[in-house]
Amino acid sequence: MEQKSYFITDETGIHARPATILVQTASKFDSDLQLEYNGKKVNLKSIMGVMSLGVGKDSEVTVYADGNDEEEALQAVTDTLSKEGLTG
Repeated sequence: MEQKSYFITDETGIHARPATILVQTASKFDSDLQLEYNGKKVNLKSIMGVMSLGVGKDSEVTVYADGNDEEEALQAVTDTLSKEGLTG
């Protein structure tokens, strides 16, 4: 299992549009991907799960990847967070 933490710097946090893009990115991989915030973990492939966390500005989140393509999956999530301007 791989994991990586991120600090969310976007003014609106992980709102609907970037959450959708994150879910689409995660869904391309076979690995189990979990997003953790405030002690709660959700499936990163579930838009309802991601939105239910209510991740705001100045939040720290951790992504866990477990599976045969976990490293590629984590890199794709990292790239997406950066491209969407969610992380500094």
